[in-house]
Amino acid sequence: MRVPVDGFTLVLLGTIGLATILPAEGGFAEQLSFTGSGAVALLFFLHGAALSRKQVLAGAGHWKLHLIITTMTFVVFPLLVWPLSLVPASWMPEDLVYGFLYLGVLPSAVSSSIAFTAMARGNVPAAVCSAAASNVFGMMLTPFLLMLLVNMAGDGFAAGSALKDIILQLLLPFFAGHALRPWLARLMDRHKALLGRYDQGVIVLIVYSAFSHSVVSGLWESLPIASVVLAIALCFALLFLVILIGRLAAMNLGLDAADEAAVVFCGSKKSLASGLPMAKVLFAGHPGFGAIVLPIMCYNQIQIIVGAILARQYQARISEAPTRPQTL
Repeated sequence: MRVPVDGFTLVLLGTIGLATILPAEGGFAEQLSFTGSGAVALLFFLHGAALSRKQVLAGAGHWKLHLIITTMTFVVFPLLVWPLSLVPASWMPEDLVYGFLYLGVLPSAVSSSIAFTAMARGNVPAAVCSAAASNVFGMMLTPFLLMLLVNMAGDGFAAGSALKDIILQLLLPFFAGHALRPWLARLMDRHKALLGRYDQGVIVLIVYSAFSHSVVSGLWESLPIASVVLAIALCFALLFLVILIGRLAAMNLGLDAADEAAVVFCGSKKSLASGLPMAKVLFAGHPGFGAIVLPIMCYNQIQIIVGAILARQYQARISEAPTRPQTL
């Protein structure tokens, strides 16, 4: 079976390679960091403008499905990653542990959740509502859940500073963009593809800036290849666990295959597009930033590979089942 590695993944790998060989340093690194902060604020402004009021308020119709997805995203996943905080530093570097704790509290990935649910012929309207709501509430939930997990692990976290930056760089631009949506809606709807490319451009900028900072701080000396292999293995294990939990929950609540597909894809996905910009704010200036975002980047590619295989299985299963109207 062909492994679905997309072109953007190759771009990210190339960016990491460039940052390793030619890292940004000195004044250029400072300018890059400043530019990245502005790009992140604009990104959330544009996403606020692109999100319809219906998507923001959606979620009340199919309460069982949305309850499962929200629980998987913001309760089950954090509980699955928390035991990693007990692993000795000699086995797993502290920054990598932070990365997995952060991965656990991220919102669902909107585009891939919806795309894979559609590919599987699952309940697409429900997937749209759940994924969109996850990202809106995730901006507020993610920092608090991260602080909770880190404090449970016995480490300190600059809560006040992080919260202030989240409000100024993410929440205010997002809600400002959404408030201006009546005037920007047509423009945003006409240029959806351009917004997607801007998303990717911001991620590349953040990855280069972050890995440059980490390489200069000695990332590859403090993060041996064994830790990278361990991170990949843990990402696979987490994904399979959360998929299994989602399937069992859907079956126990009597959901059909179309709803189950939405639960599995929305509940198991983690957003790289939201995760990296938020990480830039939450872990600003952290010398181990590259190690912190490594789990997100590994998990992102793994969820695409596994999602493509799983979508084909659901497609065959749902095609054989009697059809019914899809609900929110």
